Amino acid sequence: MDILEQLKNYTLLCVEDEDGIRKRLVNTLKYYFKEVYEASNADDGFALYYEYKPTIIISDIEMPKKNGIQMIQDIREEDLSTIIVMLTAYSSEEYLLSLINLNINHYILKPVTSESLLNGIVKAFGNRLESNIKFCEDIYFNIKKRELYHENKIINLRKREKDFLLLLYENRNRILTYEMIEEYIWKDKIMTMSALKTFIKELRQRLPKDLIANVPLEGYKLIIY
Repeated sequence: MDILEQLKNYTLLCVEDEDGIRKRLVNTLKYYFKEVYEASNADDGFALYYEYKPTIIISDIEMPKKNGIQMIQDIREEDLSTIIVMLTAYSSEEYLLSLINLNINHYILKPVTSESLLNGIVKAFGNRLESNIKFCEDIYFNIKKRELYHENKIINLRKREKDFLLLLYENRNRILTYEMIEEYIWKDKIMTMSALKTFIKELRQRLPKDLIANVPLEGYKLIIY
């Protein structure tokens, strides 16, 4: 079972006071987890934790009234096993010491990308997860090392190519649209169709097997062997 299939066995609570950020996080996390609960403040977050006991909690630190660290302090009084990942715009020693003292599994610096989110989750799970995504019998991607392998040999890829393959796999049961590619791979840059076609052509040349199927006028799908 590959790493993304393993995550489907678990539940997650996302606590973030900024609506836009929380919505984007939850939409991404729903691809990975069996169930995703969300809260816009620490009090609601603690109530949802107490009711559902999720496997993993992802929480912002800076929130109005009660902050994320105070919420985690309440949780850690009786619970040392729930996996906890903190989101923070700061890397100050004061915060980092608080996270260490609270037995936080991992923290992710804002702004959060789909890449840093998945990497942070995998690191937080530690040895609870096997870390390979299997594309076909002899091609797999190791999440922890962020390397693609063919017959146990590394295939040299650029960062954007690795991100694209992961996004393609995440959406393997549906079409990966041009809009999604622009949002998650090109991010703040403008994506032209010419640039995308060149990108796909070069990626195909690097792969030992064709993993990418064109869907005319819509996007791409993963070829499942």
